[in-house]
Amino acid sequence: MLEKYTPDEPIAAVATALSPAALGIVRTSGKGCIELVGKLFSRPAALNNAAGYTIVYGWLMDNTKRIDEVLVSVFRAPRSFTGEDMVEISCHGGPSVVTAVHKLLLAHGFRQAEHGEFTFRAYVNGKTDLTKAEAVREIIDSRTDASRGRAAGRLAGSLYEEIDSIKKLVIDTLASIEVEVEYPEDEETISSTFDRADIEKAVTSLQILADSWKSEKLYQDGARIVLCGRTNAGKSSLFNAVLKEDRAIVSDVPGTTRDWLESWASFDGIPVRLFDTAGLRETSDIVEKQGVELTRSLTTDADVVLYLIDSDSGFSGDDELFLLQCSEPVVIVWNKCDKSGMRKMLTDEQKKRMSCFKTEAYVSAKNGSGIADLLKSVKNILTEGMSTERIQAGLGSARQKTAVEDALECLKHSLISADENYTLDAVVQDLEDALESLGEVTGEVTPDDVLGSIFSHFCVGK
Repeated sequence: MLEKYTPDEPIAAVATALSPAALGIVRTSGKGCIELVGKLFSRPAALNNAAGYTIVYGWLMDNTKRIDEVLVSVFRAPRSFTGEDMVEISCHGGPSVVTAVHKLLLAHGFRQAEHGEFTFRAYVNGKTDLTKAEAVREIIDSRTDASRGRAAGRLAGSLYEEIDSIKKLVIDTLASIEVEVEYPEDEETISSTFDRADIEKAVTSLQILADSWKSEKLYQDGARIVLCGRTNAGKSSLFNAVLKEDRAIVSDVPGTTRDWLESWASFDGIPVRLFDTAGLRETSDIVEKQGVELTRSLTTDADVVLYLIDSDSGFSGDDELFLLQCSEPVVIVWNKCDKSGMRKMLTDEQKKRMSCFKTEAYVSAKNGSGIADLLKSVKNILTEGMSTERIQAGLGSARQKTAVEDALECLKHSLISADENYTLDAVVQDLEDALESLGEVTGEVTPDDVLGSIFSHFCVGK
């Protein structure tokens, strides 16, 4: 994208999905974009004279041919998303209408925008930093309210502000050392001139940020949860109950589910790919047998296995045999508890024999009882050892994590240098290297190939 980027060049892109809808939006940005759209507008004077943050009604025209009745939103530089003049055309949402508007613009002075070019221009023009830019894509890709909320915090500047406060601690320390280097009063050792309090505070803050990535990644990428168990344990019923829709066929006939189904679901805020699988049993049916083998294969890649047991049938030798061979974390789910009068559970000896065992849950896929507690139990397993209820900023990408860890290593080394009485110049180098790494987080210091990688994953209209 960077090779094709020309500052101020007018660009256009469809910003909404090409599917039947009430409205569609085609957005433009760049020098002269208002005037270019004005040439295709039924009321050019009204559009060209419109103030920023106003909307003009009219028709989009191709010579004397009317394309569509539209509302044109005007944003003037520098008070716009990109920092340039912008025009957003709101037209009727039929795919043919939106496509016609877009093609008209491309035929009259606009270039097709590259992936993420609008956000890239906002970054280049100082309207956003990389942490906020990456948060835009996180919000678009988010699958639960919790993951969206975390990304929204970064978009609002929580991570930028945290990095900026850490940088200030380093800069203040660096400034005091620089004074000592330029105007030494005597031959004091570094230990007497280096105030380590701010650097220790910065190290603590960076360590918290680095540790946040595991949790943030879980909320972004999600987890794999596999439902398995013997036939007629109620896997498909639970699958439908969690999704709150009838996705899987439910039947009392053993072997109804022969292949696996999957869908995204929210487990108490964590996005999860939930798999419904074929029942585990010996069978001569070739198709069902393949389904059973797929079930075994899927469980080996699961983050958590939900092993369903019919409360009426109870725990069998076949159940134990499968679980003894399972190495992934397992929740034993006693299903159909609305029918069973007595709550069953594994013995302590059975739990000890199964290293995969985590906990037991009691649900009724039929009436929904116990499902909320099951989802919370799975969340606790997935987030074990993590800080999930964050009140401070968290990292939003692996790129940010690498830069933070580099800065953290530099600051730790500066403390070691001070303890071992290295020269002031050596400590200065460590602190300057840390600042450069922190600059990479926000985008103050970023190689072009990194920028290209970040913005190429955006959609065209963003």
